[in-house]
Formats: sequence, structure tokens, C-alpha cells
Amino acid sequence: MPHILIVEDEASIADTLLYALQSEGFATTWLSLAGEALQRLRETSFDLVILDVGLPDISGFEACRQLRRFSEVPVIFLTARDGEIDRVVGLEIGADDYVVKPFSPREVAARVKAILRRGALREQPVAVPAGLFQVDEERFLIHYRGQPLNLTLHEFRLLQTLLARPGRVFSREQLLEALGVSAQAGYERNIDTHIKGLRAKLRQVAADAEPIQTHRGLGYSYAAEKA
Repeated sequence: MPHILIVEDEASIADTLLYALQSEGFATTWLSLAGEALQRLRETSFDLVILDVGLPDISGFEACRQLRRFSEVPVIFLTARDGEIDRVVGLEIGADDYVVKPFSPREVAARVKAILRRGALREQPVAVPAGLFQVDEERFLIHYRGQPLNLTLHEFRLLQTLLARPGRVFSREQLLEALGVSAQAGYERNIDTHIKGLRAKLRQVAADAEPIQTHRGLGYSYAAEKA
């Protein structure tokens, strides 16, 4: 039974989420403060966190930043704000989805199930062909031409996905799925930002090489290089 942690200071909102998730067969825990939630997350294994952005002690954004230092548990933000900057910040610090208040508790439950399904698929082994890249999944590390790349978690997953299927063109939506992020969350253009960062780090190793190809209107692919 998946265990969901709800971090929300408004009891009425928490109650609706608890009821909706329990009705779908999830185990739930409710906490009202981010600091307490971070401590619990260090001690207890949860399958997903629903995290309010406007908490009274620590903002949800800051709590997620701290969480990502020790855990990759999926996070759904709850917020009263619907600005583009919030969506950008949410993805950059490691959110998996974003729900704006007021919301349907059933919709949140459906998003929880979708994220957990994507997570189960992502845990399946990804075979990367041998070549100029070497992938160490256990340490989330990729070597390029013998040199380790200093990648963020999102950059690691994107590059790993591209390397696994040389020549295949992945759309932004497909790459979001590889990150475990809902394509409905409005983060598609952030893929461009991550690809730009990846290219910059690859050029630090080989300035003239272009292993990641852009396909305008379609997406991105990995063009296998000769060793």
C-alpha cells in the first residue's frame, strides 16, 4: 500500500485530501509544518509527498530544496499561485507536479497514481550502449570521454534517456515523462533549459562535438559519436 505524506497547514484542505487518497487505497500521514515533515522524511519511507507551498514555518519551495539533498521521493506542490515563475521554480528544484488551489481532490488522487506508475516504469533498468559515455546508475554519474560530468538529477535522467536510444527523437513531453513529471504541469519549455545546460557541460569536455541534436518542432535526439 503506497504511503503518502501530506504537508498542509489548512485542516479543511488536508481533510479532503486524506479522504480522497484513503478512498483510493493509499495510506496517509498528515503534518502541518515543513520542518516536522523533513524530519519525518529522514526517518520514514514515503512513496510521495503532497507539499503546500505556503507553509507557516518554511516555504514549500525551500522544503523541497532541502528534501532533494537526501531523498528523491516524488513531490506534488499545492499552491494558490498559478504564475509561470512558480512552475519554473517548481521544476528546477525537483517537483514532479503542480496543483493550483482550489482543486478537485479526485484529480490530485489521479495525479498521485500517475506519478507512482511513472516511477515504477522509471525503475526498470535502462541499457545504455557502450561508447564515449559510461553510465553509473548507482551513483547517478555519467562519464563522457573518460571525464565525469557534474550533472543535476534532471540532467542525468535526460542524458540517460537520450543515450539509451541513439537516433530516436524524443519530444519534450516524452522527456518530461522520463523525469517523472506530468506533461500537464506546464514544464515543457524547461526541457530546453536542461538541454542547454547539458550541452554546455559536454562542450567543456569536447568543444566541437554535438552529441545532442535539436529537431525543430519535434524534440531532441542523441547522435552516437565514434570513439
